Amino acid sequence: MSLKKPSTQTRFLRRGISKIYWLKKINDPKWPSRTEISEPNRFDLTSAVSDIEGWALENDPIETPDMGSTFNSSIPGNDKAENSSLTFYEDRHSDAIEQQLPKGAKGYVVLLRKGDIPGSRSVDVFPVQVATRAATYSTGNEAAKFKVDFTIIDEPSLDAVVPEAFHTLPKPPEDCDDDHGHGRRHGDDDEHVDVTVVSTTKTAATVTEHGED
Repeated sequence: MSLKKPSTQTRFLRRGISKIYWLKKINDPKWPSRTEISEPNRFDLTSAVSDIEGWALENDPIETPDMGSTFNSSIPGNDKAENSSLTFYEDRHSDAIEQQLPKGAKGYVVLLRKGDIPGSRSVDVFPVQVATRAATYSTGNEAAKFKVDFTIIDEPSLDAVVPEAFHTLPKPPEDCDDDHGHGRRHGDDDEHVDVTVVSTTKTAATVTEHGED
């Protein structure tokens, strides 16, 4: 009996791949839409984050020992999400992040773990409220930072699907003349046939070409 060789993983570094967004509102955290993870609803925090703590769903197991065994068995208990935080580099000239995350602000911290890959089941959505925001002070040789602590106010949605990207229609050729609803390229003959719908039914349509008797 031969053992099947495991498939090769495509491993990656989260830095440069994962995205961290602050969203003001989401209709359904289990199915975030492309509009919701786009501006102006989205505020991209990714490039300003220096450290991240928490952002995980945990379970508080219940021990169930019995007289039939010396092993202390357990069953799943209540789920919980410990308070989490993001530490940011402080911008000397801008307070855009501070304006988005004042104390008491409610919204959603959204993590695209594998990046913005439509169809990938790798979006974690955390409904949160800003508990505290405070600058960190140091005399060491390091960049100025501030830390934002969040409380998780509702059940997180894990492994949601990255929504499909917006699709734009192709741009029409520059030499296309649509002033009267007829496409014409430069160099084409001026003669053309207009078609007018005279009557229609559910199964057929009768048309008359202009110029016919």
